[in-house]
Amino acid sequence: MDKALAGIKVLDFTHLLQGPFATQMLGDLGADVVKIERKGLGDSYRAWTFLNYWIGGTESPCYLAFNRNKRSLALDLKTSEAKKIIYQLAETCDIVVENFRPGVMEKLGFGYEDFKKINPRIIYCSSTGYGQDGPYAKRPGQDLMIQSLSGLTTLTGTKDAPPTPLGTGIADQLGAYNIVYGLLSSLYYREKTGKGQKLEINLLQCLLTHQLQEYAVTLNSGKLFERPQSGIAHPGQSAPFGIYKTADGYICISVNPIPVLAEVLGDDGLRSYDDPKTLYDKRDEVFFRIQESTVKQATAYWLERMLERDMWVSEVKNHLEAENDLQAAHLGAFTSYEHPTAGTVRTVNVPVKFSETPGDIVRHPPMIGEHNEEILRELGYSGSEIEVMKGIGVI
Repeated sequence: MDKALAGIKVLDFTHLLQGPFATQMLGDLGADVVKIERKGLGDSYRAWTFLNYWIGGTESPCYLAFNRNKRSLALDLKTSEAKKIIYQLAETCDIVVENFRPGVMEKLGFGYEDFKKINPRIIYCSSTGYGQDGPYAKRPGQDLMIQSLSGLTTLTGTKDAPPTPLGTGIADQLGAYNIVYGLLSSLYYREKTGKGQKLEINLLQCLLTHQLQEYAVTLNSGKLFERPQSGIAHPGQSAPFGIYKTADGYICISVNPIPVLAEVLGDDGLRSYDDPKTLYDKRDEVFFRIQESTVKQATAYWLERMLERDMWVSEVKNHLEAENDLQAAHLGAFTSYEHPTAGTVRTVNVPVKFSETPGDIVRHPPMIGEHNEEILRELGYSGSEIEVMKGIGVI
């Protein structure tokens, strides 16, 4: 079957998480993504892992997570021969993505203006922590710092806890989606006008944007959210919104009518709180009262009783349990592929379903420079020329 982005060529200068996730999404949809890496070292994420765990004993799960459906071309970017190769790739390239600090690509001769001279139709996306200029432009930009600077950490956790970050790289991942949304709209604009353009994405604005409703409150009211002691799941929400202990685990109880909850729990006294102001002002009190009931029975017991009343509830699962979830299995949410050194790698599947142009995993995350010869031959280099480049350290 056709792929939605078949025929689109991407020069990928990204590393770590945000940029590679964005270009992986393009690759999942059929784009030909050529990952430009440092000769020998490659993407910095190749040396990064969690839990001191390496898939197959050698491969970084962090790198593998964000680099499928790409080809790797490893070069010494400071050589004139490497610059010539990249300029050749740029001649027929549609998209360039980079996430170095401001000015790095320009110093190498790979800035937007450099590529625009070669290919005016090129769409060039630069992604940084804080933007291309301004007082923070030279600061390192990393997910935890952006969560902290954007105010997100002050929304999470309990009243007496310190500001608490989310347990995933949310700024980087939302930044990746903003890159893709910018690139796809730019491709559509170019289709109509023939014009390329430069995009600038920064993590700070991405994470601010994904707190729109929180900022709609604080900017207009001048009031800050106060985290409750009970751990109500959002500091702006009233009870019963939260995670509750059960006899054998936890259950999520979202927005639900108090009279219905009182009936299911067998606690008529809860009805006295059935007022919007009371449910906010006394949310800790309500939370702990509800939990006095939920701890008396197992999660499955409460889930069955609450779903019978069409309440907004769910189990609370860890990552291993989520993999075996019945709905996740039905959706095909998890899959696997074969890697030359890591063996069978389990991963999360492409999330969007297309009736005509389905995404798929057709390439394992590449080894450093795995596709050097393949890409160079496509550019017209002979076997002897490639051997010379190997000899002088270009590749």
